[in-house]
Amino acid sequence: MFAEPRQHTLATGSISRRRFLQLSGGTLIAGVSLAPGLAWAKRQKPEAVEKKLDLYNYHTGERVKAVYWSEGDYVSETITEINHVLRDRRTDEAIDMDPMLLDLLFDIARKIEARDPFYIVSAYRSPKTNARLRQRRKGVAKNSQHIYGKAADFYIPGRDLSYVRKAALSLRSGGVGYYPRSHFIHVDTGPVRSWRSVGR
Repeated sequence: MFAEPRQHTLATGSISRRRFLQLSGGTLIAGVSLAPGLAWAKRQKPEAVEKKLDLYNYHTGERVKAVYWSEGDYVSETITEINHVLRDRRTDEAIDMDPMLLDLLFDIARKIEARDPFYIVSAYRSPKTNARLRQRRKGVAKNSQHIYGKAADFYIPGRDLSYVRKAALSLRSGGVGYYPRSHFIHVDTGPVRSWRSVGR
């Protein structure tokens, strides 16, 4: 259990050898490769039979709250919904989000015992959108993880942002950016690293 600061009222099991071989054989579900999730699947706790996410798109008002992993498989219908909700709202383009990003969000939610949805500020960004943002804002990476569906910027209502950041950092599962002035944190499945923005 991740210790939360008192002043805030803020809202792995291994798979069988046979299943591992099936997954490593390149099984695809709704166009989403399971290979990136193999390392994660091997280290899960036995009780993680189902994995559920509650995601709310801050800009569009769309929400998906459903089981995306059940009994060793990604649930194709839910994955499709998630890809749509996390699409680039500016171009209306969607891609297959990295399954390991979904697993990371799930782990964060479980670690802090989240009861409210992730309010997604930004997830997938098309190269066109990313280039436009780079022209208008400092700190937007040319080769952003958002372009590859490997990143999400979010906050959780009622939860202290620094507390959520600390939980994400403790997982050591990728990049964690802290944007206190804009009230969101960034997580991605790239190399383990962290940073804090003094601007946006």
